[in-house]
Amino acid sequence: MEFVVSDAKFFKSCVDAIANLVDEGNFELSAKGLHLRSMDPSQIALVDFSMPRESFETLDAGDAVTLGVNIVDFGKVLARSRGDEKLTVAMEEKENKFSLEFAGESRRKFRMPLLDLGGAAPKEPKIAFDASVKMRGGAFKEMLRDAALFSSHVVLACREQDFVVEARGDGGETTIETRKDAASVVELKASAPARAMFPLEYLEDMTRACPDDAPVLVELKGDLPVRVSYDIGGKAHLAYYLAPRVENL
Repeated sequence: MEFVVSDAKFFKSCVDAIANLVDEGNFELSAKGLHLRSMDPSQIALVDFSMPRESFETLDAGDAVTLGVNIVDFGKVLARSRGDEKLTVAMEEKENKFSLEFAGESRRKFRMPLLDLGGAAPKEPKIAFDASVKMRGGAFKEMLRDAALFSSHVVLACREQDFVVEARGDGGETTIETRKDAASVVELKASAPARAMFPLEYLEDMTRACPDDAPVLVELKGDLPVRVSYDIGGKAHLAYYLAPRVENL
């Protein structure tokens, strides 16, 4: 098993986006590409990462294989990548390890242990969302920063004509209303109003890897998990689910 990514730093950004929530997990590699779906340690958030075959320079999977890895340590090795380097990841099954090779002006190789994490990947929640907003990632992250001034929780609400972020705490409160026709909004749809409260820190972790100029899609349905999704570099897709805090703000 082996795959090659032409831009090692791009792949690092993908792994960082997973590591924001998950410490370890199983990457599934097949002829279709690379996929990981895992719950965070608190079991209130799920990350679903996919990178299709066409995003790789080469991909030799044979039969589908699983790479159980410490994602935090994986990210630390990838942080040693340089802008002009190509990355090759290969499984060394006999030694229960996998290798990462960076090729640029020099050739550097690292080896890491494979983990036996067991268990099947969690199922993706099936939710018929009532409302969604697609907007510039930078604008959404700024809203979360405003909310963080006053609370560790934030209410997200989507109505027919606007998207609302609210937060309230002992130090004050804020309400941010963004109209459907705002420059930062790509699309807003609502078959019914949707509103729920979520832990702010998780939303910040989920959107940290989203480029400011890339669209992020936020999907809501009352007091059910929110789905936050976006692409990285047009080559990989990330979707996160976060359970609500069922409580009025």
